[in-house]
Amino acid sequence: MNSSPVLPMSSMTNDRVDQRTCLICGDRATGLHYGIISCEGCKGFFKRSICNKRVYRCSRDKNCVMSRKQRNRCQYCRLLKCLQMGMNRKAIREDGMPGGRNKSIGPVQISEEEIERIMSGQEFEGEANMSWSNNGDSDHSSPGNGVSESNQPSPVSTPSSSRSVELNGFAALRDQYIGTPVSTHYQYLPHLFSYSAHSALVPPQTRSLDPQSHSLINQLVSAEDLEPLGTPMLIEDGYKVTQAELFALLCRLADELLFRQIAWIKKLPFFCELSIKDYTCLLSSTWQELILLSSLTVYSKQIFGDLADVTSKYSPSDDELHRFSEEGMEVMERLIYLFRKFNQLKVSNEEYACMKAINFLNQDIRGLTNASQLEQLNKRYWYVCQDFTEYKYPHQPNRFPDLMMCLPEIRYIAGKMVNVPLEQLPLLFKAVLHSCKTSVSKE
Repeated sequence: MNSSPVLPMSSMTNDRVDQRTCLICGDRATGLHYGIISCEGCKGFFKRSICNKRVYRCSRDKNCVMSRKQRNRCQYCRLLKCLQMGMNRKAIREDGMPGGRNKSIGPVQISEEEIERIMSGQEFEGEANMSWSNNGDSDHSSPGNGVSESNQPSPVSTPSSSRSVELNGFAALRDQYIGTPVSTHYQYLPHLFSYSAHSALVPPQTRSLDPQSHSLINQLVSAEDLEPLGTPMLIEDGYKVTQAELFALLCRLADELLFRQIAWIKKLPFFCELSIKDYTCLLSSTWQELILLSSLTVYSKQIFGDLADVTSKYSPSDDELHRFSEEGMEVMERLIYLFRKFNQLKVSNEEYACMKAINFLNQDIRGLTNASQLEQLNKRYWYVCQDFTEYKYPHQPNRFPDLMMCLPEIRYIAGKMVNVPLEQLPLLFKAVLHSCKTSVSKE
């Protein structure tokens, strides 16, 4: 199998930097700063926040829309987005002087727990220079720092405004079977930033797709098995599915999806570039994430159609409903929210193939023999994906960051699902599929 050389960084960034937009606020990007493409304003803001150990507060829902004009209205959400998009704190010089360090380090993905420690100030406990602020941090790097027309975030991006919809599936189930309302204290919905409704107003720039991007994307799509799943998911009318039967079906689906990931690896354009040990390490660490991503995208019609029909024939017992764990509730809420995000984006096969490769090429996994090579491969497909989305969807400037923000959420959910007791998985899938199918039918 032919291997393709890693694309030079200059060919994917410096040559067309004027066409790039900041992944934080959408302003014109000036280069790769602290691991990601960003503008001078967000670069400076991130550096000041980290160097000065700033701790901010959000007066709204911790999900404020970030744009060139609105970015100064909420420092909390701006720093949160910097961290979520992969800005690297370790790339900032400890002496606070201009010029970063560890320039080879690209975007980093850190856990929700670590982000929370940074945002709450726990990371800086015992250190000096901690300050609390609720107002904008002056930023004169670019025009348009005035107050936006609306003081509230977009209703689409406000978790609290949609909680009744998110919890509808489980609430309906509990009310149906035991008549007990769901408590309203769950605060687990992710801070995926808004897929801005006003983004279509931004005039697109005419551009072409880089020939290298076109070739690499075609190679990735060719490696995918996009045929419908073969696991039977048909059920007779009136049949009552037991917990054991539904669990067995879920296991068969997982087996088929895992088998497809193993076959996918052997078809990757960079298969000959990595060692078998690294491939084994990557697959063992990411297989759940890959299955979840594929279930929410290319196989979603079957999962949220045929499988949802099967789970509707399963009636959980009172004991199962009462014992549904906090861990299960968190996973349920996040899965529903992520489904709606993907349903809104309508991810193409090309974008799915890139997202899958980027998620798989995680150089932060322990036990790898060549992390630097993985980092270069990861960057390659990061920029390829950005190149494709900006070319294919010029009216949606926030599309690429929206897609990339889904990856850490998928990783977090996959990690949490490990802690959900096996006997609760049938109920978890029933609740998620019921709620998602209901929300789609209402649209």
